[in-house]
Amino acid sequence: MARVPQDRRQVILRAAAGLFARKGIAATTVREIADEVGILSGSLYHHFESKEAIADEIVSAFLRDLRDRCRAVLGGDGDPRARLRDLIAACFDVVERHRDATAIYQNDGSYLGQFERFSYLHNAGREVQAYWLEVIGAGIAKGIFRHDLDPKVAYRLMRDAMWMSVRWFTPTREYPLSRLAEDCTALFLDGLATQSRSITIAMP
Repeated sequence: MARVPQDRRQVILRAAAGLFARKGIAATTVREIADEVGILSGSLYHHFESKEAIADEIVSAFLRDLRDRCRAVLGGDGDPRARLRDLIAACFDVVERHRDATAIYQNDGSYLGQFERFSYLHNAGREVQAYWLEVIGAGIAKGIFRHDLDPKVAYRLMRDAMWMSVRWFTPTREYPLSRLAEDCTALFLDGLATQSRSITIAMP
């Protein structure tokens, strides 16, 4: 018996996450969430106190997973290049497992920030950024990554490329998520590499 409420909560969370990702939190009503699940609006309040409480559980789970995975990479072995590769793979994995939450965080982060219960969003974002900047900074210091790049710009470009993938990328057997991560890693690291490349320009 104790499992039934938790099972219903998970059904509500999944339904709400899909609606929030497609329509936005402000435009989604409690009634729409309840209809998606097949319960009365009043019954939904037995499981969550508000629509914001539902969004809180969805987004906080995503950020907790993201921070834990990044922290684990920083605690492991490897040079900055290997750690950057592991950060990219870890973040792609988190994005894939929290596709709706990733979209919600991107689209409605500013909206959620106006509520006191979401005061943790800013700190969570800064914590994840700090992990990436530590790796990029170490790579620059060791001469592995280019010194002429702004670490914050490099991080934000990579972050947005990964997070935005939820809008267009659908894994297939021929092109799974692991291959996308590998291809993006190759692009990112080639862009950061210090080795010079000769460029031949055809003269008119």
